[in-house]
Amino acid sequence: MGLDTELVDLPPALRWREWMARVEAVLFASSAPVGREVLARVVGRDCALDLLIEDIATELTDRPYEIARVAGGWQFRTRPRHAAAIRAARAEPDTPRPLSRTEMLVLAVIAYLQPVTRSEISRLTGREVSRDLIARLHRQGLIARGPRSPEPGAPYSYVTTRGFLVQFGLETLRDLPDIEALEDAGLLERDTGPGLDLPIRQEP
Repeated sequence: MGLDTELVDLPPALRWREWMARVEAVLFASSAPVGREVLARVVGRDCALDLLIEDIATELTDRPYEIARVAGGWQFRTRPRHAAAIRAARAEPDTPRPLSRTEMLVLAVIAYLQPVTRSEISRLTGREVSRDLIARLHRQGLIARGPRSPEPGAPYSYVTTRGFLVQFGLETLRDLPDIEALEDAGLLERDTGPGLDLPIRQEP
């Protein structure tokens, strides 16, 4: 017998609470963001999923974790103020290694212009991009191989991953900030190279 998602025998308030509990359980059991189509399998056809998740988020206001909308789905995430406690419990370094400016620049080029090859990244940034740098970003789950380029030698291009969206708290690539915001935050230099021409996102 399948899961009763409609719960017609329950009063509306109890039905809503049961749907909330199911969604929480699914999110808790997943280490990756959970999409709308997955959560819809455990609630009724007429359930307003966005409102349901808003109610869950409200109840978590004083909890050390929250629901985050990332990578096209939802995920439980520990609130940033508890990061130090988690690192201490895991015996991790107090300050995890941040991306270098060069790594951030290469990642930005891939994010905005993907799919893009290593030679194209070098040309756009005006600096050599080593295989080791690409490998580091790949090991961190931030980029992956894309389609082969039609240029001579058919090199692989590179694209960002779902892990990239999760790492930077983005729902989709449309949520990427404009270049001025990255520069103001000190993540990109204002003069990044003679060939760099990344798109500037306009306000809608």
